[in-house]
Amino acid sequence: MMFPPSDTPYRGPMLDFGTPWWQIVIRAAVVYLALLVGLRLGGKRQLGQMTPFDLVVILLIANALQTSMVGPDTSLVGGLIAAGVLLVANATLARFRHRIPWLRKVAEGEPVVLVSGGVVNQVQMTRQRIDDSELDQAVREHGLGGVDQVQQAVLEVDGTISIVPTSSVTIRTKNQVRSRRLP
Repeated sequence: MMFPPSDTPYRGPMLDFGTPWWQIVIRAAVVYLALLVGLRLGGKRQLGQMTPFDLVVILLIANALQTSMVGPDTSLVGGLIAAGVLLVANATLARFRHRIPWLRKVAEGEPVVLVSGGVVNQVQMTRQRIDDSELDQAVREHGLGGVDQVQQAVLEVDGTISIVPTSSVTIRTKNQVRSRRLP
């Protein structure tokens, strides 16, 4: 094994770029946005609701996109740059989605009413790719016997289904809820 002379700095494959750093930054940012749009179009599903097929797809996407971000670069620094761009992009999106209402709507979506007054909205069920068995499961999880006992079922932006039973008591307050503007 040969070592470089001690008077020259080491520059091996771990530190040599195979792709210019600025291309890695652009590639990682584009991949982040494309993946965000793809997952957003994929629907609302919580991590705990993922099927084994969903997990396999996510792992394959990660593997497929890795080379898209860094190209032929296999250096440590190139990987760290790509990871840094993803973290900064995510933090930036998180910060601005709270300040810009339309960005939050685009990034997270809006709650969707699946059941109203015991009647299932089949159009929304189809659009949101929720089947009857998933809705029935959510109803049972809330201790109800069937959809006819549901006043309202809402698919929340985090993928959970909130249920308001018909037997629930409506509580009205005199206080108005005021929105608080984030700094």
